[in-house]
Amino acid sequence: MAKVYKFTEEGLKKLQDELENLKTNGRKDIAERIKIARGYGDLSENSEYDDAKNEQAKIEARIIELESMLKNYEIISDDIAFDKVSVGVKVTVKDLSLKEEFTYSIVGSAEADPLNDKISDESPVGKALLGHAVKDKVEIDLGGEKIAYKIVSIEKQ
Repeated sequence: MAKVYKFTEEGLKKLQDELENLKTNGRKDIAERIKIARGYGDLSENSEYDDAKNEQAKIEARIIELESMLKNYEIISDDIAFDKVSVGVKVTVKDLSLKEEFTYSIVGSAEADPLNDKISDESPVGKALLGHAVKDKVEIDLGGEKIAYKIVSIEKQ
């Protein structure tokens, strides 16, 4: 069975835009780079040509990946309940040892961006928080290190 990707409306639009850009501008730009590199002569010793062909392979692989994701997805509903942590909510937690608060958006794996506090529902922290309510204490095992959070609030992203 194929994996079902979960997206917010914003995340879906972002991936659709990326796919469209790669199919139009990305392919056009790389074709131009290959054409120019061919003009440099012997292809067996032409690093510009090799680089352009490698970049073309990366673009085509990303297009295939995006098309696959966009064939089998579900939209995270706007009418989700905020009484428990689920995909599509923003959750604020307090680290019980550091006494600091952190806010995470819980998203599907395709939208995860930890540097911008968007964590996947499949990540250790996301998975541990799912289904818990405000005031719940959650212990998370991060590969040997354990952290304890208390859920402070759950709200719309």
